Amino acid sequence: MEKNTNTEKVYLLLDEGSEILKNELDLPYLDALGEMGENFFQNRVVQEVSEDNKEKITSMIDKIPKEDIAPEEYRRAVQLAVLKGMKEATQPHHAMTPDAVSLFIGYIVNKLLSYDQSQQKPVLLDPAVGVGNLMTAVMNQMHSNAHFIGAEPDETLLKLAFVNANLQKHSVDLFHQDSVSTPTVTNVDLVVSDLPAGYYPNDEVVTNFDTRAEKGHSYVHHLLIEQSIKHVKPGGFVVFVVPNHLFQSDQSKQLHQFIKKEAVIYSFMQLPSSMFKNSQAAKSILVLRKRGEGIVEPKQALLAELPSFTKEAQLADMMQRISSWFDDLLKQEK
Repeated sequence: MEKNTNTEKVYLLLDEGSEILKNELDLPYLDALGEMGENFFQNRVVQEVSEDNKEKITSMIDKIPKEDIAPEEYRRAVQLAVLKGMKEATQPHHAMTPDAVSLFIGYIVNKLLSYDQSQQKPVLLDPAVGVGNLMTAVMNQMHSNAHFIGAEPDETLLKLAFVNANLQKHSVDLFHQDSVSTPTVTNVDLVVSDLPAGYYPNDEVVTNFDTRAEKGHSYVHHLLIEQSIKHVKPGGFVVFVVPNHLFQSDQSKQLHQFIKKEAVIYSFMQLPSSMFKNSQAAKSILVLRKRGEGIVEPKQALLAELPSFTKEAQLADMMQRISSWFDDLLKQEK
């Protein structure tokens, strides 16, 4: 991180203020970060703290060059602070979409929405929005004036998503809910999410799901894929970060059957293996499309292994090939 950049300035102030609130209010760092971000947004100290700490935090707020900071600089500063907080968090679902992946997905989302002329202000949904890093990264790249809806069951993460969006001046609707048990909204233009992987604990909730396990707990990422297909409009796309072994798991039969019935697989792109600690943790980007009138199905899905994001020439070539593949297919529908 370069010295004296706006990202660094905001991060250091966020971090210093969060440490003060963490110690005085006896909060985990991520909760304190949400509170400090709220102070930045409100331009005042909103918590009950000692006069000494109130003066310190007020001084930090005054140091932010608010008019000169771009949304991406705020997003990256919050991201750095969240990454620090996650090192002390014990919850396994506290994870964040890597920056390069968020930017790549933003590129894909823009490409897909550019072919839908029916909506001047498309509505996007993230059913597992987390801290809002992927949501705001996508929004910062949008060519159109999109509206975003996010849902998240973890209150700490949702507060951070709220602060993240506010600091970047994005208008979003955020819901504190479990997207498996409580559907959010229907007929959205596109769904994009870095899906949490693992088991869904409440078997009674998923008795009517096609992707539920035949016995035992069902995979939450399978259930969210099913919900998302139901949420998106006919012909709408869904873009997910999923485990590499999505279609080789012990419950993949149900998922295969559901997708074959309700959607079309457009692409499965493996992220660089160097991004992950081991092969079990490796992930891919899955692009599905809900069946609908007039859509042109690919004769074969686009399967790709993405090069390292540090290899700019190779990545640029791959992105051009991906772009051309979608262009050749989707322009047939115009």
